[in-house]
Amino acid sequence: MRTKALLCAAIAATMGTTACRDKLSRPADTGAGHQNHEGHAEEKKASDLDQPVESLFARICEHNKKTFECDECRYEIGVVKAPRRLFDEGLLKTTQAVRERVAQPLLLTGEVRFDERRVTHVSVPAQGVVRKVGVTLGDRVKKGQALVEVESITVGEAEGSYLETKAALRLAESSYQRQAQLRKESISSEKDYLQAKQDFEAAQIRVDSAIGKLTRMGVTLGDARQMTQGSAHGRLVLRSPVEGTVLTMHAVPGEVVKSEAPLVTIGDNSVVWVWADLYERDIARVTRLQADKRLVAAVSVKAYPGDEFAGIVDFVSPAMEEASRTVKVRVEVPNQQKRLLAGMFASVKVFLPGDEEVTTLPRGAVLDDEGRSFVFVHHHDDYYVRRPVSRGRAWADRVELTAGLKGGEMVVADGAFLMKSDVLRSKMGAGCAD
Repeated sequence: MRTKALLCAAIAATMGTTACRDKLSRPADTGAGHQNHEGHAEEKKASDLDQPVESLFARICEHNKKTFECDECRYEIGVVKAPRRLFDEGLLKTTQAVRERVAQPLLLTGEVRFDERRVTHVSVPAQGVVRKVGVTLGDRVKKGQALVEVESITVGEAEGSYLETKAALRLAESSYQRQAQLRKESISSEKDYLQAKQDFEAAQIRVDSAIGKLTRMGVTLGDARQMTQGSAHGRLVLRSPVEGTVLTMHAVPGEVVKSEAPLVTIGDNSVVWVWADLYERDIARVTRLQADKRLVAAVSVKAYPGDEFAGIVDFVSPAMEEASRTVKVRVEVPNQQKRLLAGMFASVKVFLPGDEEVTTLPRGAVLDDEGRSFVFVHHHDDYYVRRPVSRGRAWADRVELTAGLKGGEMVVADGAFLMKSDVLRSKMGAGCAD
């Protein structure tokens, strides 16, 4: 929403929205003042979509300047001024119509799952009882933040073993230092000295091993080294290994949890995977086309009837599921609004290019007004003008154009709908179209 607001403000600034809004807020003129606009209003009757571009850019407005250069009048001829910075900042994007083969949908079923590259599952390394939960579902957490505290007999035994080896090390070190001093004074034998040294080194190894066991259970190295007889309590604090959002939570105070059981999932679900089942009869066709380029797909779920989420087939499993005789196909789907949830069942359309070639654009580039379709085409400098097109078939995020573009024109894709809103202000009585 913030991006949309910034774009609206930026385009409005280039089109004189304030002046037009002032006119819109005034009562309609009924006297001589409004007569100055009569010729201009008569000229506006013909739609800009039906007039040649050269005619539109040659027109002179009531302010005695080129209409497309007038901040108050340019939208009346379907022209928008979009500074280069809006494209540099990513608020607007352009594209070109391309020739591509018409895609036919292959219908599959699947399940929404997390993108495993973007999430981490936090599990307990030893069986225990949950004593404290420090986060809730949806919380943002930092790396190293405490999540869950678990009391475990196994951890307590490991702590006891470490403290025991630590005490043995102190004794072995004292004995070794005493033998080293006696050997230096030629009082102790070489054998006694070497035995004391060996015992000391063995004690060090046992301590390192005990620390390693504790750290593998999740105890930090610093906490382990500072542990004393009074601080050992058999409790393990599970900490977040990454910064992210708590996506799933399976920890409840008092609950017994088993070793390796995932308690918390931390990460980012702005992109999700949909794993779909591809039947044996379609494997050859899909793998062949996937080798040429990534196939586009559309995902739908029961939670949002009528909505489709665009995705890309980025992986076809090299192994077949023996029970179902299917191959797993992975579809990567942007999920910025977090509408797709892990565990949802999904219907998947994988679009397989056919033999027929047509001209296409992204769906977002083709707009509609009163039953007519149009696009914003770059004319010169910062100026874009809307031009009529005829729609054909649509699939995934693409739409076929049957007429309107010659090919090679630069067309606004992302953000085109905001340009449309400014052009259509003339229909609401803004500017010179009172």
